[in-house]
Amino acid sequence: MKFLPLSIPDVLCIETQVIRDERGSFNEIFKSEEFSAAGIQENFVQENLSLSHRGVLRGLHYQIGHPQGKLIRVLHGETFDVNVDLRRRSPTFGKWVGIHLSERKRNMLWVPPGFAHGFYALTEPVELMYAVTDVFDPQGERTLLWNDPDLCIRWPIPGGINPILSHKDLHGKLLAEAETYDDL
Repeated sequence: MKFLPLSIPDVLCIETQVIRDERGSFNEIFKSEEFSAAGIQENFVQENLSLSHRGVLRGLHYQIGHPQGKLIRVLHGETFDVNVDLRRRSPTFGKWVGIHLSERKRNMLWVPPGFAHGFYALTEPVELMYAVTDVFDPQGERTLLWNDPDLCIRWPIPGGINPILSHKDLHGKLLAEAETYDDL
């Protein structure tokens, strides 16, 4: 496995080696000693599966009280995955990083606790799986507005197309109004 820092160095793209033969393919997606050597020493406590249609934008989601680190991978299709640093003491507070994740590349993404996460489904359909480091807490769930002008996220949404959004994603908070993390 290769652990490659992105423009926010705490967020890592993880490239895995795919072994192919006439039967199909095999690749390791988690090996605790390699993750630990890369600085990821978190325990994963829950795994989630999301199915989205092309044009769906989910996020930007995070939790106060129970911040979650996320190990994200696409099982089917392709996404543009975005993460916003909400750690007030971080030099990259309020910055975002985006990466294409796909079943073809078999790449993964490590996002430490303290980030808002979202993605845009580029294909039909997208199956995204992610392991998290803390349980889902409905009372702590928060949403950052996906198109906050202060963030200037460059979503790869074709011109003239509106993304498909849930009610909560449509009404997320601006970064200037959002609860953030002071102690992460």
